[in-house]
Amino acid sequence: MVSRTRKLRGSRTHGRGKKHGRGAGGRGGTGMAGLHKHKFKWMIKYDPDHFGRHGFTRHAQPRETNSIDLEDLVHRIAEFESAGHARKDNARIDVDLTAAGIHKLLGSGRVTMAMRITVAKASPTAVAKVSGAGGEVVLPGDAGK
Repeated sequence: MVSRTRKLRGSRTHGRGKKHGRGAGGRGGTGMAGLHKHKFKWMIKYDPDHFGRHGFTRHAQPRETNSIDLEDLVHRIAEFESAGHARKDNARIDVDLTAAGIHKLLGSGRVTMAMRITVAKASPTAVAKVSGAGGEVVLPGDAGK
């Protein structure tokens, strides 16, 4: 039996038409060519999200700081004592908020007892209220003093 190639010898296009046998002509271009032209309906049906921007880029967010108000601290003294982060002396209460995982002391609320509070950051209001009650706030920069 004679092969198809043998039969088509001398016919110039071998039965494929003018461009079908050359390059990427039969498929309408290589890759994604023609998606806004002759392959538009294909794109709408099979790849509708091909063009345009989608979603958003989430850039680095600032970390949340664990903070506590003076009022909450006063109410939770017993909880900190049982966890080993606070102990009562004769004159005052020593509280280590950094060991408890709290980074900042905020100044809302009242302080009635003298406390020595060790914390990474504190608002000026909190420092003033604690010192006004006869206590002190120890910050990392104050360690050498």
